[in-house]
Parts: sequence; structure tokens; C-alpha cells
Amino acid sequence: MKVSKTYEEINEKISKGDAVVVTAEEVITLVEEKGLEQTAREVDVVTTGTFGPMCSSGVFLNVGHSTPRMRMSKVYLNGVNAYAGIAAVDVYLGATEIPEADPANQHYPGEFNYGGAHVIEDLVAGKEVRMEAYSYGTDCYPRKKLETLIKLEDMNEAFMFNPRNAYQNYNVGVNLSDRPIYTYMGILKPNLGNANYSTSGQLSPLLNDPLYKATGIGTRIFLGGGTGYVSWYGTQHNPCANRTDKEVPRAPSATLSLTGDLKGMDPKWVRGVSYLGYGVSLMIGVGVPIPILNEEMLRSAAIKDEEIYTQIIDYSEGFPFGKGGSLGEVDYAQLKSGKIIIQDKEVPTAPLSSYPKAKEIAKILKSWIQKGEFLLTEPVASIPSVDSGKKMKPLKIRCIEEKEEFDG
Repeated sequence: MKVSKTYEEINEKISKGDAVVVTAEEVITLVEEKGLEQTAREVDVVTTGTFGPMCSSGVFLNVGHSTPRMRMSKVYLNGVNAYAGIAAVDVYLGATEIPEADPANQHYPGEFNYGGAHVIEDLVAGKEVRMEAYSYGTDCYPRKKLETLIKLEDMNEAFMFNPRNAYQNYNVGVNLSDRPIYTYMGILKPNLGNANYSTSGQLSPLLNDPLYKATGIGTRIFLGGGTGYVSWYGTQHNPCANRTDKEVPRAPSATLSLTGDLKGMDPKWVRGVSYLGYGVSLMIGVGVPIPILNEEMLRSAAIKDEEIYTQIIDYSEGFPFGKGGSLGEVDYAQLKSGKIIIQDKEVPTAPLSSYPKAKEIAKILKSWIQKGEFLLTEPVASIPSVDSGKKMKPLKIRCIEEKEEFDG
């Protein structure tokens, strides 16, 4: 008889403290020892984790009304611009925003020492942040200027809303040029001097759920050390990438839009980072639980690094100018070995994401579930999958004819 479970059955076991929960790393050994069917009968939940830079992130903040009231049209938090074109005292602070005074890459390569991601980290850490707000003034909101110190606990609401997180697989970045280049994949040394990657492989959430059977709109997750949810599929969601015979994409594919209460997060899992010559990003911890409803879901959740492939991309010309395509394919076991072969040359590898931190996230989520503190939510809607036909579209650049105007 085939294994068949429901969310309700698994949640009942979680509530009673009877659920069997293992990490995506631990389940590999169990399947090898006991086989797929027996493990699927015994295991109820597999936990995943990733901790890496996720640029498309930010926070919505309601800072509260001053006296007299103010309709804030420009807001700066520690000198970083927060978008205020929403409502009177609602703002959105993007992780990659930098202060207007930052020289950026005028003195190449720029240092980008502080930006939106660092403000978010400071807020989560309970630090005071300097807020400057400006307005044109209205009859109902007469105040035109405000300078104050504000903390996360002072705000009415503060929630993280990230348009694109938890990329399902990603490129390996290399540099074929004869000079160092500074990218969101880190510093890439000339003449294939190094190769950087940024996925936790066999622990990564969407690589353990390649067809999104367990991950959909409404899925409850670990986000930034607190509880969050999948709110939508993410921007640049591309489920139609080429796949292996185990349905795992061989290139960047699905993404998730995530949200969660900023006040419940931990600065250990929300960290601002600076990339020399590129900009600012936010390191975020994400963990997704996978209910083992059947053998098929377990088969996916027991994926191994050597079964996950990705593409080697040149970031000197291939990526920025759309030239050349892939330089080759490599699996994550090879990447994690510390070296790979590209064009007959041995190239050292390094991760931008942290595998030890990913393991820690998976274990924390496992402990929450084992203690009955974290129940699973069945998605209220699925995200576009392989058969949806959804593909990422490039920008269509249309020429705009400029017409000269003459007097008389």
C-alpha cells in the first residue's frame, strides 16, 4: 500500500509531540538505510534551510503620527531613503538602497559601507535609528519637517516584505576577463581565478520541493529567525527552466515572495552586507518545512548535492551583455569540494551563502515542530509550476522618436 498522509494528520501528531521530524540532510541517510517507502511511513516532516544574500528584500514600516500630524513625502532612516509614496506615515525601506551622500562607484570600486539592509539589521537589533521626514504640508497634515530617533518597538507595524527570495538554484559566477570584476556574486578574479556560488544545495528549500507540491501561497516558514509566510510567487519566477530526470532545475528557476513580522525576528538571521564595487544586500535566514504526504515528496526531499546541477556563467561579458551562454555544468558536490574544472583549468570555489547556517536553520525549525510550537499550513493556492508556461521575459526596449519643434 502506498504512503498517503494529510496536513491534518501530521499537525495532529505535531500537537501531541509524536511527529517524526528530520532535516533535509538527515533524511538522505535514512532513505539510504531504510528505503523510500519505509522512510516515508516513518518521517512526517523534512526541514530545509538557507542563509544567503537576497537583494530583493525590504520592510514596510508604519512609524506613527506626530503632533501636529504630517503626510511624509520624503523619509530618511540613518540617511537612507525610504520610499514614502504610500500614505501619511507608511514607508517602504529597500535592502539595497544607499544614502544619497554615498559616493557609490564614483571612486571605483566603492565600499558601500551602509545601506537599507544595515538599517533593517539595526532595527531588528533594537537600535535607535535617526529619522528625518519632509512634507509639502496640507490642511489635514500641516507639519512640514520632523527629526527624531525611532526604534522598532516604537512603530505601530513593521513587517518584512520581500519580492524575490529563496531562488531555486543559481549560477556559478566566474570571470574570463583579464581584470578583477566586482559583482553581486562577489569579487571575481581575472582569468578564471575563482568561482562563486550562492545556494545551499541539498538543504535549499525549493531544491527539496522542485515542483512546489508543499510550497505555495500561505505556506508557513522560518523567516529571519521568526515566523513568516509565502505571500506570492517571487519576481523573475521561471519554473520552465531545463530540469534533470528528478525534476530539479539546472539553472535559476522559481522564486518566492515572503513576508513576516519584523518585530519577531532575530538580528542573527537578518544581516546587512556590503559588496565592494557593487552595493548593499541583505543576508536572510529562510527555512521551509516539507510535509511527507507520500513517497514522491520524500523522493524530492532526499535529493543529494551530486544530483543538483547548475550553470557556470561568465560575469565579465556573458552575464552583463547576454553573450556566450553557459561555460559548462557542475553539481553541488563538486562545488562544495572547493574546486572545479573549467576550460581545463582547476578553479577554486567559494559559497556566498552559508551551509553551516543553513544546517542550523533546518535544525531550529525541526526543534520548533518537535516542541509543537510550529504547525504546518496547507497552501491556499499553488505557485506557477512547470506546466504553467510562465517564463521570465526580457525587457523590450522600444525606440522613442524625438521630434524637433521649431518656432514660427
